[in-house]
Amino acid sequence: MLKTASIFVAGHRGMVGSAIVRQLRASGYSNLALRSRREVDLRDAQSVDRFFASERPEYVFLAAAKVGGILANSTYPVEFLRDNLLIELNVMEAAYKHGVTKLEMLGSSCIYPKMAPQPMQEEHLLTGSLEPTNEWYAIAKIAGIKLAQAYWQQYGFRSISLMPTNLYGPGDNFDLQTSHVLPALMRKFHEAKESGASEVELWGSGLARRDLLHVDDMASAAVQLMIEYDEPGIINVGSGQDLTIGELAQIVGEVVGYRGRIAYDATKPDGTLRKLMDVSRLRALGWSAKIGLKDGISSTYAWYLSHASEPVRV
Repeated sequence: MLKTASIFVAGHRGMVGSAIVRQLRASGYSNLALRSRREVDLRDAQSVDRFFASERPEYVFLAAAKVGGILANSTYPVEFLRDNLLIELNVMEAAYKHGVTKLEMLGSSCIYPKMAPQPMQEEHLLTGSLEPTNEWYAIAKIAGIKLAQAYWQQYGFRSISLMPTNLYGPGDNFDLQTSHVLPALMRKFHEAKESGASEVELWGSGLARRDLLHVDDMASAAVQLMIEYDEPGIINVGSGQDLTIGELAQIVGEVVGYRGRIAYDATKPDGTLRKLMDVSRLRALGWSAKIGLKDGISSTYAWYLSHASEPVRV
């Protein structure tokens, strides 16, 4: 990928897309085609086609998606399925039609079966039933993976698929109705500290385990894989380590400075009990995570404090 190459980062204002933009710029790539949702609605095939016909990007990072946690998946199943399917289909079709050299799609660890062996290997895809609390998003992402592989198989269109673990970092979503676990914990503890609350109640037992990766580490892997990885098979991206939600809550509480009691509502769902990614394929390419969890949480909290009052960007 030449430094002068035209690169489209779909979803560049989201947490993952903005991190990829930072990584690209830090690596010397400046010819970036960036559009907001108002400028190009990726759910609209005609809007996407016009953009590709006009800009002719050579490389595409497909980081745009409708994302959220357990509550959001349960509340908006149609949007999670419909919007993600439309984004994937429209971007891949336009990329192929207009001669993109290579496309990189970002999936999710939730594509793997609920009872997948741990750590989860790429071969475990489609070997069992999905976790019901996020199956709508998972099914859309699996469809995107298979669509990318179909374009490669039928047309020889180079389209790779990365499966990130649970990501966090600057630009995350801190809305308690739609956020993932770490930003939800951070906001709950922050608000409890500010209000002087003696207790914070969390969903689930606290025993579920998660593999967490700072989004800037994810971005470095995404750029490296765009350059070096050239296979239709999916590849996992994670830290290679996990911890319980209870342990995570303790770390977030320490960083935020909340000293009250943490209570768990075991009547609420845990989601998948363990999600640890096998990242041996990625490590064989010489990549490993660099940002420690506590350092990453501390910098994310600093970002949250300085951006919490800003409106949502689209």
